[in-house]
Amino acid sequence: MSSMRWNDRTNMSMLTDYYELTMSRGYLDHEMADTIAWFDLFFRSIPEDGGYAIMAGVEQMIDYLKTLQFTEEDLSFLRDSGQFNERFLNYLRDFKFVCDVWAIPEGTPIFPNEPIVKVRGPIIQAQMIETMLLVTINHQSLIATKTSRIVRAAQGRPVFEFGARRAQGYDAAVLGARAAYIAGANGTSCTICGEHFGIPLVGTMAHSWIQAFDTEYDAFCAYARSFPENTVLLVDTYNVLKSGLPNAIRTAKDVLEPSGHRLKGIRIDSGDLTYLTNKAREMLDRAGLQDCRITASNALDEYIIRDLIQQGAAIDTFGVGERLITSRAEPVFGGVYKLAAIEQNGEILPRMKFSENATKITNPCNKEVWRFYDLSTGKAIADLITLADEEIDTTQPYELFDPLHTWKRKTVTNFQASRLLQPIFVQGKLIYERVSIEQNRQHCATEMDRLWDSLKRFENPQTYYVDLSQKLWDIKDQLLHANKQLI
Repeated sequence: MSSMRWNDRTNMSMLTDYYELTMSRGYLDHEMADTIAWFDLFFRSIPEDGGYAIMAGVEQMIDYLKTLQFTEEDLSFLRDSGQFNERFLNYLRDFKFVCDVWAIPEGTPIFPNEPIVKVRGPIIQAQMIETMLLVTINHQSLIATKTSRIVRAAQGRPVFEFGARRAQGYDAAVLGARAAYIAGANGTSCTICGEHFGIPLVGTMAHSWIQAFDTEYDAFCAYARSFPENTVLLVDTYNVLKSGLPNAIRTAKDVLEPSGHRLKGIRIDSGDLTYLTNKAREMLDRAGLQDCRITASNALDEYIIRDLIQQGAAIDTFGVGERLITSRAEPVFGGVYKLAAIEQNGEILPRMKFSENATKITNPCNKEVWRFYDLSTGKAIADLITLADEEIDTTQPYELFDPLHTWKRKTVTNFQASRLLQPIFVQGKLIYERVSIEQNRQHCATEMDRLWDSLKRFENPQTYYVDLSQKLWDIKDQLLHANKQLI
């Protein structure tokens, strides 16, 4: 596996909304560049009205922040725009990232309104990184969430990511496949992901291979001779049952078995997959090919996969492309990045966005996120957002309450409380011990097992509560009342 990371290929510092730079110049103009600010990255709703989302993209966020700098070419471009004075350009020339950053680890189930990334540092720096943090975390969390749903629908059958050619650009193809693997996909057809991330690769042939030969049988035989240990044949170029399957079986008998090999699998990419796979299974079994696996592809998603399994389709593995890599049903993960506090004279002063829409009112202050687990079942009970200096005494009962409907309360006992946010950078220095993609994948599987199945339903999942501590709720309530004329 190459040591080069995907984001090392180019300088990403200018991947930012223009207003991040105009605001930054304004902070410098008004002697606010060193003002310490706290920002939260969070999302407000789960894609497709699901019960959970999956955190992903932390590794690429780290790569970006480690290499954050501005080149002379960047400075020349900004100078030519006419919006930036030499004082600001000199600031960028000498730029050194010094922020503190916390994040929830990749593969962790996450829920609306809780900080999944937290940033503290000079406001000019903390503001400037907003766009890249959002595009990184939003995209990979979206694809990881979609993949998790698809993997769950497959009920233990392997799912392979086949979507590179349908992704919205090469970044989306590469990093989408990475996120999919973390969330449970078993491999990818995207070769560069095997090289750079160590993701298992899968792929055999396209219809064009078969069309390039005089007959389908010739094409199958040629492929079997080249790859006798891994012969998987695409059988729907002409007719699955009249041509593809008979020729695949003939190839197994004429080429593979005489050389001591077996037909590993077939793939069907079109037609009535339930009917065709069941007929194919019958034909393969009659031919003594009970160990030949059947892969289905063709615009699959979690709903189609669920229906195929319910209908008894004889499918061993699924290849899922465009509807996974684009999260076609809802292709936006609505993460936002909001100011939560300002430090003045060593005191943290809360900041909050107000709105007539209660769900858009942000949570102020420097915060911590806790996950409560029931010790008797091992399952997650709820998440709790507290002030950062609060501690949870797990030896005492703890009362949780809904921050919007405060009369909804629950007292929990016999529980474990785990901090979710982990320190990544301290004063710009990376302190996080980076883990392998396999560790991220295993963490995701473990934490998904700790969610109740009722949260994982595709329709009308149970609501998982993200509550506020009493201290944090009191501060938010005081700010709302003090500024009620603004709402």
